[in-house]
Order: sequence, then structure tokens, then C-alpha cells
Amino acid sequence: MSGHANSLKAILLALGANFAIFVAKLVAAVITGSGAMLAEAVHSLADCGNQGLLLLGMRQAKRPPSDEYPLGWGRALYFWSFVVAILLFAVGGLFSIYEGVHKLNAPEPLKWPWLALGVLLFGIVAESISMRGCMQEVNRARGDQGLWQWFRETRSSELLVIFGEDLAALLGLCFAAVAIGATMLTGNQLFDALGTIAIGVLLVVVAMALAIEVKALLIGQGVEPRRRAELLAFLAGRPEVDQVLNLITLQMGPDVMVAIKARMAPTADNLSLIEAINTVERAMKAQFADVRWSFFEPDVTD
Repeated sequence: MSGHANSLKAILLALGANFAIFVAKLVAAVITGSGAMLAEAVHSLADCGNQGLLLLGMRQAKRPPSDEYPLGWGRALYFWSFVVAILLFAVGGLFSIYEGVHKLNAPEPLKWPWLALGVLLFGIVAESISMRGCMQEVNRARGDQGLWQWFRETRSSELLVIFGEDLAALLGLCFAAVAIGATMLTGNQLFDALGTIAIGVLLVVVAMALAIEVKALLIGQGVEPRRRAELLAFLAGRPEVDQVLNLITLQMGPDVMVAIKARMAPTADNLSLIEAINTVERAMKAQFADVRWSFFEPDVTD
């Protein structure tokens, strides 16, 4: 069974790791006077901005419903998650590919390679701590699901984006460390350029995968298949319900909207039918805490 993941914890861990890496790169840039290291520091600061956007989305998602937004602001979280995916694609991926191609055409000798390698190793440690915290929350959310199945089916866009960012950042740092190490051993600047391009391609692939998943949530996905199955099993097991004719769900950020059409068990009068429907809805919201809106239609056919 799955549990409830703490997305906020994963975001704050990623924010802390990226800020620590930013400070390390900034110090290295000041010591060496390296423009490339300063650019890397700015890149890490931009990553901090990505976590800030996710925190903004989580805050907006908590706004209460109104006449203008009757189903609340929950899907604002999907918008900001999509923005982060686009930034990861453009600012991270495309820029790294451009920088790598530039290094191929105009190779420059590495400056202070040992310091650069030290900063990267520090970054790997910091990102590993963040990734470990993120995986704890992912494992709590996915239960007995495989990791790829969770990635495709989860409705928690903020945790999905943090997972993708942390994975890309950790692998990217490892690529960079290997590339710099190979350049130091051989003296061939080609390894540094190819490493930069590989990091860019990695970021583009991760960003596109994240964008595809978040796009589906923006369009309007229902709950996860296993959650839908749990809802159907609950309704089918209620004595007030003879048959579930149709079930429509819509994921609204952390909340869920449910619309049910069902053939109800015979009742003495309309008042008893209304009370039976209210009983089912109360029990459903008690068992499924994320169900915030429910619409129930008694009928004899779909």
C-alpha cells in the first residue's frame, strides 16, 4: 500500500543542497577569478529559484475555493511544475549543450582543476543527501509500485519534479567529475567539452519526460489507477449501492473531485434515498481524505 509523501520536505532538502552548492561554486569563482565557475554558481542559484517556484505553487494550491474558482487553486501546482520543467530544459539543458559545443570549437585549458573537482565532489555529497531524502518520500508514496510505474502514474507533480531534478543534478555532477578527471589525466580538452554536452542532453531528456507527465495533469487527469480501483471497491461494498454505473474523478493538486452515477438499493421514499446518498458520501470522505468534492447521481442506467 502507498502512504502520504511529504513533498515539502523533499523540496526543502533540494533547496538546501542547491544553495550549498551555489555558495561553494561562488567561493571557488572568487578565489580563481573563473568566469566559467561564476556561470556555474549562477546556474545553481537558478536551481534554487526552481524550488522557490514549487513552493509558490504549493502555497497557491492551498487557496480556498471561490465563485470564480469553484474547485479551488489546486492545479496551480501543475502550472508551476510545468514552468520548472521548461526552465530545466532551456536554462539547464540547451545552455549546457551550447556551452559544450562552444568548448569544442574554442577549447580552453582548465583553470584550477583540483579546486573545480573538489567543488564537484562537494556537490555530489550534497545532492546525494537531497536525493536520499527525496527517495524516502518517493518510496513512501509509491508503496509496492515500481519506480517507473510511479513516475508515469503519480499525481504529485512537485515530488515528480524534485525527483527528476535531483536525479539529473546528481548524474550531471558525476558526468562533470569524470570529464574533468579525464581531462586532467590526458590533457585533452575534448573530454571536458563532451562531458558538458552529455550533461545538457541528460537535462533535456529529463525535462522533456517531466513536461510530458505534468502536461497530462494540466489537461486534467483523474486519480491514479490504483486509487480509482479503491474508490470503486469502496462504493461496490456499500449496502446502499446496488451498482456503480459510472465513476469520474479529477485530480486537483492535493485534492480530488469525484462524480458518481449509481443504482441505489430500494428505499421507502425520496428522503430515505437522499439520506442513503449522504451516508455514502460521508463515509467516502472519511476513508478517502483527499476527496474534497463529490457529486452523486442516482440512476438506473448510465
